[in-house]
Amino acid sequence: MSSTIQSVAIYPPLGIARVGNSDEYFMASEIPGQPSVPENGYKDALGRVKKQAVRFRIYGLDADGKVVKELKASDNAAITWRVHVANRKAGWYQFMNALDLPGYSIPSAFRNGDVSGSNRSQLVIDPGSRTISGKDVSGPAYKLDGGKFFDIDVPLGEVKTDGDGRLILLGGEGKSASKTNAPAVTFANNDGWHDDVSDGTIRATVVFEGQTFEAKPAMVAVTPPNFGQGLYAVVTMYDVVHDLYVRNGWMQKPAKIVFYEHIYPILKRTVDTQWVNHGFYMLFGQNSPSDFTEKQILARLSDPSESGRADRARVFEWYREPNGAHYEPEKIPPFYGDTFGDYDALPSVDLPLTATQYECMKRWADGDFSTGTLSTPPLFENLDPAAQIAALNKAPLEECLGGPFHPGIEITWPFRNLIFWQEPFRIKILPEGVLPADDYGPLLSPAIALGPNGPLDGSGPGSLTRWMGVPWQTDEASCLSGYVPSLYLALPSFWAARVPNQVLSSDSFTRLSDSAMNDAQRLKHLDYRQDWLRDLGTQYQSKINKMVARWHELGIIVQHPLPKTGTTDWLPEQVWVESDRGGFTDDDPTYKQVLEAEYATPQLVAEATVLLKSVAGDQESPARPVRERRTFRRDER
Repeated sequence: MSSTIQSVAIYPPLGIARVGNSDEYFMASEIPGQPSVPENGYKDALGRVKKQAVRFRIYGLDADGKVVKELKASDNAAITWRVHVANRKAGWYQFMNALDLPGYSIPSAFRNGDVSGSNRSQLVIDPGSRTISGKDVSGPAYKLDGGKFFDIDVPLGEVKTDGDGRLILLGGEGKSASKTNAPAVTFANNDGWHDDVSDGTIRATVVFEGQTFEAKPAMVAVTPPNFGQGLYAVVTMYDVVHDLYVRNGWMQKPAKIVFYEHIYPILKRTVDTQWVNHGFYMLFGQNSPSDFTEKQILARLSDPSESGRADRARVFEWYREPNGAHYEPEKIPPFYGDTFGDYDALPSVDLPLTATQYECMKRWADGDFSTGTLSTPPLFENLDPAAQIAALNKAPLEECLGGPFHPGIEITWPFRNLIFWQEPFRIKILPEGVLPADDYGPLLSPAIALGPNGPLDGSGPGSLTRWMGVPWQTDEASCLSGYVPSLYLALPSFWAARVPNQVLSSDSFTRLSDSAMNDAQRLKHLDYRQDWLRDLGTQYQSKINKMVARWHELGIIVQHPLPKTGTTDWLPEQVWVESDRGGFTDDDPTYKQVLEAEYATPQLVAEATVLLKSVAGDQESPARPVRERRTFRRDER
């Protein structure tokens, strides 16, 4: 076997972990399209959000780079892991917009521009590298602590190993704070603030059958929680990078279009967004004439015969063309795009499919496809090694949103640039011991960002998440849906599959599940949706600061079967329900800390408590003791 294995590599090439304030965790899915379902739900008994951990494996490759097998401690493979994550957000440049938008990118200055020289190193949270080896190893020595934001200790998680010597990484607690106790005022560039998301490099040395191998390295990104479990974006990050590889000749476009492989995911994800946005529900949801998953409609759309051409053409023509020359807000998917809030009436104000997705749909509309079958995802352990690494390439990227990148929730626009990549699905990584540069001059321009030796030309600890908003909670509480209130529907949306807009509450689900209730009344409860952020009020600055304190009380949208009663087919078999929503009580200690930081004095804290209760009813108080920054919709997305 040792003569067969000529090199080793770490998989997944990019792992996605997610923050949580619970001591409990669950593993990230390793199968595309199959969410992890932890025992007893996504929150613990105290209502805290469980962390999503990510597992890294070692695979042996032959002389041609083809996978032979996974190498595990049970096979007498000795694996020594080296992990180095960091958070560089506060020491990076402001987010203005994506820097790869030809003619429309806005150069950006430093965050925390009043901090200069060597003091800027205090803006970077870097606990240094950790080394771990063996089976079932964990403990204080493997905590990712020691990193500081000025003099504030900011733990970034921990590492451990499982019984086969694989690496398990857990991220931070989801905590964010200001070093001066100043309130957050905007969505992405709050000076003096930090959070505890992170990213970095995963390296390993492997001794197997007398040979020592240095593994091809990987990266990890620790991102905000997934509040839409089992829901996927119409355009995922996998779609974005796959399209990049196809357009640049790194991968081949599909030779044959198979409906259930290439088309159905686009249609189903469009429909499934009904559970996190009421506008999607009205357009594509249960009982809509555009419910592409309804049995009779699906039968017509999956039929390659000439009889279905008109139906296919109508659906295809509704989807927005990538790189189109005209602003077409009436087209779908109904999501905002990269330039929303910065420009008006540009094609990029709305999100298109990728070029590869669009071409697949065109071939489908023309009848150039076969139907295929809708199969149940297999267990990871039942896959052969080649299928396992294919799954590990795809699953983490499919879990992440593929737009809009303004800036996004998990990972963002650098991923759609070829200079960022070493090979398909493996990011170009800086040499070990070389840290990412944090200073490219007073303004970071597109030419610098995209050029040789720029920030995309080699990544390291903190490179991936520094492009995101700081703190993450203010971005999530800002980027919602329906910013033109005169429109009939709450559309377009930003990131509904991860940051829900309107949801089916547990109260609605209880009534919907009541078999004693007539079907007409049950349908009323199916149609009734509530704002996911309803407990945070409507006043912008108050809302984003309450999000910092109370994010863990928000419900997580989870799939539930619906009891079948009566004779109607108007009720779905499965629904996604807002689950484990917290009580939003005023005695939440985290919430009190944020109030004290925002309002500064006990008297104002008392006034603020009364005020914030009234804000939930959309009432303004003339005595409101908080500064309100209202510019244009960049601050109030």
